[in-house]
Amino acid sequence: MTKSPLDLYTQCFFLDPDFLDFSSYYAFKNRYAIMIDRNVGTHSFKHVMGYRRLDELNEKLNNFSYRVLKEDCLDLPEKVYMKRLITLTAEQKKMYGEMKKFALTELEGNRTTATSALAQLVRLHQIICGHLTTDDGEVRTLKNNRIKELLDILEETDGKVIIWAIYRHDIKEITKVLSGRYGAKCVESFFGDTLDRDRQDIIDRFQDRESDLRFFVGNPKTGGYGLTLTASHTVIYYSNSYDLEIRLQSEDRAHRISQDKKVTYIDLITEGTVDELIVKNLRSKINLATKILGEDLKKWLI
Repeated sequence: MTKSPLDLYTQCFFLDPDFLDFSSYYAFKNRYAIMIDRNVGTHSFKHVMGYRRLDELNEKLNNFSYRVLKEDCLDLPEKVYMKRLITLTAEQKKMYGEMKKFALTELEGNRTTATSALAQLVRLHQIICGHLTTDDGEVRTLKNNRIKELLDILEETDGKVIIWAIYRHDIKEITKVLSGRYGAKCVESFFGDTLDRDRQDIIDRFQDRESDLRFFVGNPKTGGYGLTLTASHTVIYYSNSYDLEIRLQSEDRAHRISQDKKVTYIDLITEGTVDELIVKNLRSKINLATKILGEDLKKWLI
């Protein structure tokens, strides 16, 4: 359960409509969600502000279900979480401040605006990652310290490395920089643009410990499911999304059967920015799922 306790309704209803003792999803939602009325123009709706009676929900689940966790059936090494703090350049600070305050900024005469709170968050995240999409659709690279910090980490790290980034531009930029420093044979990208016929070859070469391919630069939504990448015991999150399922699945590409070393996860974080908001959002989802499922609090980044 990686998004909301309300997701449980359809799963349980599929098993048996009588398991949760609710005649409809709306009755279930009214019982376990804290809601307030919201109005947007002429449209009104119930906005979920939080959740309640989660202990009761846990008791109901225990009546017809049980869980077997990965750690209960696999003898895997532990996960180690670290973060590296990134400082913004003067250009990034200026643009971040403008976008946060006015929902617009300019770069060399090209304007970028945000027409909604969601678009504003995306623009803020792009700025701290080192690029920005202007209103005319052009993607502009910003001077940033994130790539430099990534290179510093790689110099301190031995063996193969998985690097996850959520933006297409960043994946291409990272691949370009690593190719220039370590050679084209040492890095491959794995995202939406990667041809289907090339994907298995990339995975096979990465898993081959004798291969020159050392760096796997991927989008966690594309490469975070189903792949075995246990040749690496270092995973770097250049950027994160708000989707907990994508985060947990991408972590486990390296942490699965055949992994015999501790897996270290390194997050690049700019303090006081959207970076922290995203990580706190993911942490709160973990806490919520843990409470409902009656488990011990999971060790994670924060």
